[in-house]
Amino acid sequence: MQITNKASRFFELADQREFALCQSINRAIRFRPIKGYFRLVSWLGDGWLWYALILAIPFINPVHGQQFAILMALTGLTCTLTYKVLKHRLIRERPFISFPAINCAMPPLDRYSFPSGHTMHAACFQAMLFTLLPAVAWAVLPFTLSVAASRVVLGLHYPSDVVAGALIGGLMGWTSVQLFADLAA
Repeated sequence: MQITNKASRFFELADQREFALCQSINRAIRFRPIKGYFRLVSWLGDGWLWYALILAIPFINPVHGQQFAILMALTGLTCTLTYKVLKHRLIRERPFISFPAINCAMPPLDRYSFPSGHTMHAACFQAMLFTLLPAVAWAVLPFTLSVAASRVVLGLHYPSDVVAGALIGGLMGWTSVQLFADLAA
């Protein structure tokens, strides 16, 4: 209970400080092509692109691809559990809930905002790809950056949710690969 109260006070202050930036980024959805692009990216970031990539990795890298794919799937599940625990412990309302001036351009997958699960997964997989399959990582990087941007553009997250998701996810992906490298040695 004490963690929730401290987090609640912290997020109330952070929300006020991030509101103007969040609102100015969210204004981009007024333009139909931008809104459509980020809605598509967000939908693909729900997992669809990542599932397809995980299934393709054994064909991209026949030598170690199956192990990489399994590692990515297990790390992705760990990310899901981590962000669900954090969201339900820290309880930060989404910007469009706290500030009616921010427009929600698509329905969220869950209630709370911190950290961004989409960004956490994108950064996690991006870190893993840069370590294991750099050529694929460079090809996927624009999508990963678009996923992170989509969260704020669509009114679903504050910029700090996205930064936290990227840091946590990137660290989880890098750590997973380091553990795998140690086990394979």
